[in-house]
Amino acid sequence: MIAIPPPLRLRLDSAALVANWRWLAALSGPAACGAAIKADGYGLGACEVLALLAAAGCRDFFVAHWSEAAALMPLPTGVALSVLHGVGESDMVAARMLPARPVLNSVEQVRRWREAGEGQLCDVMVDTGMNRLGLRVEEALGGALDGLMIETLHSHLASADEDSDQNARQLAAFRTLRERIPARRYSLANSAGICLGADYVFDLTRPGIALYGGIPRVEAAEQIRQVVFPEARILQVRSVAAGESVGYGATWTAPRDSRIAVANLGYADGYLRCHAGRGGATWQGRRLPLVGRVSMDLTAFDVSAVDGLDEGDWVAIDYDLAETAARTGLSQYELLTGLGRRFGR
Repeated sequence: MIAIPPPLRLRLDSAALVANWRWLAALSGPAACGAAIKADGYGLGACEVLALLAAAGCRDFFVAHWSEAAALMPLPTGVALSVLHGVGESDMVAARMLPARPVLNSVEQVRRWREAGEGQLCDVMVDTGMNRLGLRVEEALGGALDGLMIETLHSHLASADEDSDQNARQLAAFRTLRERIPARRYSLANSAGICLGADYVFDLTRPGIALYGGIPRVEAAEQIRQVVFPEARILQVRSVAAGESVGYGATWTAPRDSRIAVANLGYADGYLRCHAGRGGATWQGRRLPLVGRVSMDLTAFDVSAVDGLDEGDWVAIDYDLAETAARTGLSQYELLTGLGRRFGR
């Protein structure tokens, strides 16, 4: 098979990824610090992220689906994997064959797991106020989990990235669950939850976005390092005379004679139309403003102020997650997981 280099690439900083996990692990205090690697490691490559973090000392990993779990096999020695979406009817064969634990999310999933055979460890999610996945508190306390062999009892914070009263309410509810439901470990904090302080970490934390360079709360901004750096190859550099327009809808008109570089990048790659008028790139440290609309496969940058940029050169796309989220209105999660498969990694 012919190897064809892609016209887009993500430069991934492995040292920054590991440094982010180590900072979160230190902030977790005595609790074990795991890692959410669902959505293909938030788009970075789950197998590679697992290998790097396992080598750094991480022992607990989380994916969403059983297909994601299967793609990670075989697991490194000493590593545990949990599947956050639990077990549907069609998941039971995988759940029995793969060395991963389901995170049971409903009375129906608990029943299905019991009927498949006693004696198998599982995790359980209890909803303490998010109203997403998880048994209701009254179900969990009403006997639905009696006799179940629970490795980790989980809940999930809905507003940990904000100074919200909901955080304290969920913490109080989870403390009640810990007192009344036996499990080997208890886990509440995501990335932002870790930053809320020692009361929230319990026995195991589950960071996700902060591992990959996202800023979960403002107090983490100085500690979290950027991990993902998108780059695009220039297809063409063209002259545009003063008064001529660029792109669909003629939304940008050259105020003077200009040079425009057209890059192999567009909304089909996850670089969405909301970047128009706001986004940019750099080349050799020089800023290149985005001009016109973002097309499906093409984006134009004004390179009038730089010399030497030509067809085939690579430009670095502005993609600091927190700044780009504030500029575009997209979440940091969307910015990461939306970057398409046409990026070489």
